[in-house]
Amino acid sequence: MIIKRNFYLNKLISVQHNGMIKIITGIRRCGKSFLLSNLYTAWLKEHGVDANHIININLEDRRNRVLRNPDTLLQYIDAKIIDDSMHYVMIDEIQHVPEFEDVLNSYLGMNNVDVYVTGSNARFLSKDVVTTFRGRGFQVHVNPLSFSEYLPSSGLTKEDGLDEYMLYGGLPQVVLLKSAEHKKTLLKDLFTQTYIKDIVERYKIKNTEMLDELLNILASGIGALTNPGKLANTFESVHHEKVNRTTLASYLEYLGDAFIIDRAERYDIKGKKYIDSPYKYYFTDNGLRNVRLNFRQIERSHLMENIIYNELIYRGFNVDVGVVPVQRMDNGVRKRSQLEVDFVCNKGYERYYIQSALEMATEEKNRQEMASLRNIDDSFKKIVVVGTHQPLYKNENGFTIMSVYDFLLNENSLGL
Repeated sequence: MIIKRNFYLNKLISVQHNGMIKIITGIRRCGKSFLLSNLYTAWLKEHGVDANHIININLEDRRNRVLRNPDTLLQYIDAKIIDDSMHYVMIDEIQHVPEFEDVLNSYLGMNNVDVYVTGSNARFLSKDVVTTFRGRGFQVHVNPLSFSEYLPSSGLTKEDGLDEYMLYGGLPQVVLLKSAEHKKTLLKDLFTQTYIKDIVERYKIKNTEMLDELLNILASGIGALTNPGKLANTFESVHHEKVNRTTLASYLEYLGDAFIIDRAERYDIKGKKYIDSPYKYYFTDNGLRNVRLNFRQIERSHLMENIIYNELIYRGFNVDVGVVPVQRMDNGVRKRSQLEVDFVCNKGYERYYIQSALEMATEEKNRQEMASLRNIDDSFKKIVVVGTHQPLYKNENGFTIMSVYDFLLNENSLGL
């Protein structure tokens, strides 16, 4: 079965022939290679590009090991450029090549070469490479399947589909498996034999037990504020183990660089400034989060919050955690406190405030979920996403209430 990734395919089409190196990043096994070597290649052929003008190189293939040498790779590509017509060079997992920046830079000035590369590590790609090209590298970041990409391939109703998606996530290889046990086995193997092994080898980590426990703590605390200091205290109080905060901070960076987790910073909405630490961490894929805990902690509210965060990232928003300072009188004494907005979403001039609420069955729950939004005095749209079937409506405050199904399956849901 072919799972369509039209959102990303259209992104690649839109930056075709722009004179830049197209850098396609994302967690391993999220579908980067398939997007480039299958979907985009098929699109090129359908639009008249000859197969001998499409140069596909998979550097993870052992048979191409010799091409991991930068000079050999350069000579190989040069030999494939046979005339003045446009050639499409697609290199999978470019980080295997030392000095790959020099190889890619060699084609920036050529009018008949359009270069695309994939990579799985932010330290080599989204940070260093884009900086190296100084505006001549264009990044396309690919996530695991969104719910709207996942559902048509699942053959399930949207209700059953969301339950499955919450449990097993959106990694394409996992989605295409039918058995729950096979899904769990593959997720476990990917986590231990691909993601963690890659980090341990790349950064020469010796204390793998600390890395494992850090992942468990993060997986258990989806939606909770934390930082290296708090994490160190957890190690000491729960596990009776003294750990180095600097080491924990490095491990968090490694996990982020490998796209396993993502960090949301806190933003003071009234003060219009960022608050330095603590942060919230979300997993790029719910299935990876759940398998980390052996599917023992399946709190639907936390999983839904993680899915909403990932959907907003997928749609191209910068996502922060909102903080709303408030004052109240308590027995004649003025007291200050802070209310939280789950997500402050920005893209260009657009901004949305979004609350994730599994349900709002009581007036008290309704009041709690709305409190922070009522204390924001600007005119940007305020939305509550509810985990039950809920007809979309606006309440007396002008806030939009919608179901998680409407939010995830309608690409224009924030504008409704």
